[in-house]
Amino acid sequence: MAEGNGRKINRHSLEEKPIQDNGSAAQEKGGTGDAPAVNPELGKLIRHRKRKTWSPDELAEGILKGNVPMLSRAITLVESHHPRHQEMAAQLVEKCLPYAGKSIRIGITGVPGAGKSTLIEALGNRIASPEQKLAVLAVDPSSSRSGGSILGDKTRMELLSTNPYAFVRPSPSGGTLGGVARKTRESVILCEAAGYSVIFIETVGVGQSETMVHGMTDFFLLVLIPGAGDELQGMKRGVVELADAVLVNKADGDNAGKAERAVSDYASAMHLLPPHPGKWTPRVMACSAKTNAGIDVLWNTINEYITLTKANGYFETKRREQNLDWLQETILDLLQSEFYRHPGVASLLQKYTAEVAKNKITPYFAARHLMETYHQKK
Repeated sequence: MAEGNGRKINRHSLEEKPIQDNGSAAQEKGGTGDAPAVNPELGKLIRHRKRKTWSPDELAEGILKGNVPMLSRAITLVESHHPRHQEMAAQLVEKCLPYAGKSIRIGITGVPGAGKSTLIEALGNRIASPEQKLAVLAVDPSSSRSGGSILGDKTRMELLSTNPYAFVRPSPSGGTLGGVARKTRESVILCEAAGYSVIFIETVGVGQSETMVHGMTDFFLLVLIPGAGDELQGMKRGVVELADAVLVNKADGDNAGKAERAVSDYASAMHLLPPHPGKWTPRVMACSAKTNAGIDVLWNTINEYITLTKANGYFETKRREQNLDWLQETILDLLQSEFYRHPGVASLLQKYTAEVAKNKITPYFAARHLMETYHQKK
């Protein structure tokens, strides 16, 4: 029994009525009688908002005002595979492009278990402020197999996700590596137009994703851990050559001594690599993202790199080269997408795939016939 309005109410006598289709609040019968609707129009309002489709002009206006929900909606549009959505996304990106390009883009990769998420949260909270907003994007081409969003799970960065000056976005999933790259590049433009002056792009650290992220960032950080012994051997040489800095994370407690030795070993190994095209000497340093030790040194190193490369012209040269690479990647991605959507190709592809698998025809023969079909039945 409970007190209510001066009378005793038997809670067990209350029965819930189903939520009405008109969107009113659920009502109770029994006890004191039917409860009035809190807001009869609430359901209609929610459904209306769900149905709302923002135009590229409306989204661009919201983004330029720093509206975070509009930015999230815009990135969702960019990530969509629907042809109409892709067309709208292209218009939106064009509208935002004049307001982009003013951020520092930082790529972060590393071996599994290196503590990239903890590092991003520690460095991100050091950076994010009213004067310097931070956006964190994650790239995970492998998630295309499951169709899920893996690396961008906000639960890994709980503190940073609640920082009002930080924007943490789950990874785009599905599609080809080139498709993921395009979505990420366009998301960077949208974040920059929304006023984010530092962009982190995290990658899984396997396959081709490191090269892809290096191709869209200004500073590329390789995160390793002490004591494993084979970190550099385990990473492809090409990935190590891309690094503007190598960070030995988890340099705390019993790992402190191992971390210092690892820094010395990695620094010696880095001297054997080709000279950096930006006249920069890649740095090797230790830090503990868990205790924030070394975070300031890392941020100062990044700023030192940006200052040097802007002064000697390499910063802008690299940005121009990245845009040209983006053009080539986009052409290939669009051609591939159009090719596979062709109805004639789609009908023959399954047949030729089976015949190639059974070694009845060569892949070249199948590809040539598919191309002929594509050109003949456009």
